[in-house]
Amino acid sequence: MKKLLCTALFLLITFNLFAQDLSKTEQKILDRINANHAEALEFLETNVNINSGTLNLDGVRNVGENYIEAYDELGFETRWIPQDEVDRAGHFFAEQKGSSGKKLLLIGHLDTVFEPESPFQKFEMLNDSVATGPGVNDMKAGNVMILYALKALKEAGAIPDAQIIVALTGDEEKAGSPISISRKDLVDAAKKSDIALGFETASGFSYATVARRASYSWKLEVEGRQAHSSGIFSDYTGAGSIYETSRILHQFYEELRETNLTYNVGVILGGNEVDYNEEQIRGSVSGKTNIVPKKTIAHGGIRFLTSEQGERAFAKMEEITNRHLPRTSAELTIYEGYPPMEPTEGNMKVLNVLNDLSVDMGLGEVEAYNPGKRGAADISFVAKYVDGLDGLGAMGSGAHGPNETVNLKTYKELTKRAALLIYRLLQQN
Repeated sequence: MKKLLCTALFLLITFNLFAQDLSKTEQKILDRINANHAEALEFLETNVNINSGTLNLDGVRNVGENYIEAYDELGFETRWIPQDEVDRAGHFFAEQKGSSGKKLLLIGHLDTVFEPESPFQKFEMLNDSVATGPGVNDMKAGNVMILYALKALKEAGAIPDAQIIVALTGDEEKAGSPISISRKDLVDAAKKSDIALGFETASGFSYATVARRASYSWKLEVEGRQAHSSGIFSDYTGAGSIYETSRILHQFYEELRETNLTYNVGVILGGNEVDYNEEQIRGSVSGKTNIVPKKTIAHGGIRFLTSEQGERAFAKMEEITNRHLPRTSAELTIYEGYPPMEPTEGNMKVLNVLNDLSVDMGLGEVEAYNPGKRGAADISFVAKYVDGLDGLGAMGSGAHGPNETVNLKTYKELTKRAALLIYRLLQQN
């Protein structure tokens, strides 16, 4: 991280020396970001100090209300889309209609992983360049970046006739189910757009995300014959549910290894009586050391880069599950979640625009980030409909933890880069 920050600081120092290939309009956009920077940081602090854990529905709505007012002032048509049907707060959408250049969809999310009972609740400056707070980096700083990039573009008269849709979902950290309802409006917006830009956390100036792995979950339910433990492994008793579960999981571990494919066991319960709450991922179990266990449940996640890779993994998991130790049975269920954002030629073309822009700004070249190092995100739901690029938000550290921070020394320059990326994409036919 220290090397990354030093590189970023060097780039900032050289920015004014080498940014020679920007147009007058682009320079004007940068001037407006400079002028509005203090206001942007105040708006960020205000929103971080409103708890918007995914399940704090009122808090998510309250943050959304701030954006309704802000985008109304920019002349965008705004709407709040309730998500009562899936027990979530809702989504904020803002739209400017137009017909010039590429049609853009800009994606963020209002919610955080920090619910009201978390002790981590307030924005705080740790020094002159680093701030901490719940969701400050993932991704309230990214949301503010979208707003103030568009504000600068508006004030510079740079987007008079462009279609731009801003989508800030209210449940990215724990999406409402079914996905067909909770992501319908996002998908509908993508179908009328050409390019999607995601403002999840940045991995420095030198990288952007052209691909993200899918995030699905799976559940294994295993049955064995309950009997006295003295008969374990006999023809009558068999292996019991826990041994069978162990076999399956071990063979997952041994036989599913390949690049960009990972699979995690999040919880396992086994015994004579098992009570499992799948929604809360918690439960209780009872058994005895002299009884062969009757039931075991294992619940986990799986990530893959392409749909083909996912289907191949599911088939192998099913084949392993169906081998069976004596007197046992097992059922594997795969739950659809975040789809993959597959690496495409279209995504690389958007990356090339960002790379050229970054060089023109004196910030250096930008290359594709390793998808194995990124989690799932909302842009994945629209990746099959539009070209896209993600990881355009703020730099920071400790996301999802009590030490989450945002690097404010690089924040202004990343906002400038985002604004000029939007501008250049809107110049394309």
